[in-house]
Amino acid sequence: MNDSILDKYVSRKAEVATDIDADHEEDLVDLQAFGFLRGARDRAIMLELRKKTGNVRAIGYAWLERVEFDPSQGISLFVAGQKIRIVGRNLNAELRPNLRLFQGITRHRIPWIQEADEAAVMNAVDGTPLIERIEW
Repeated sequence: MNDSILDKYVSRKAEVATDIDADHEEDLVDLQAFGFLRGARDRAIMLELRKKTGNVRAIGYAWLERVEFDPSQGISLFVAGQKIRIVGRNLNAELRPNLRLFQGITRHRIPWIQEADEAAVMNAVDGTPLIERIEW
């Protein structure tokens, strides 16, 4: 009898987790170079920086001191005395109304940024953001 009660609660917990994941996926737009949280009140807690080598670094938005955009240098993130550079093309391009990478970072709506591999560079559409390098 105890096993059936335990199974009931364990299976319910799995259902709830699946529902939460499904809801989260609908709120996230994958734009190849970065993800964007669509919900008006959605905010990312951390920003994942994904290199094409598989290395990943996550920085807390709470530790982000300032962000700078220079078209010739890219986007610079200043985090706890360290400078992280995001180098690429069209980094401030407006993909949709009010949807830009720089603006998304300043509003904590970008959960991840991904370096492009060679195939992505070759197939990149003109005018869309492309992350060539993330330097830390």
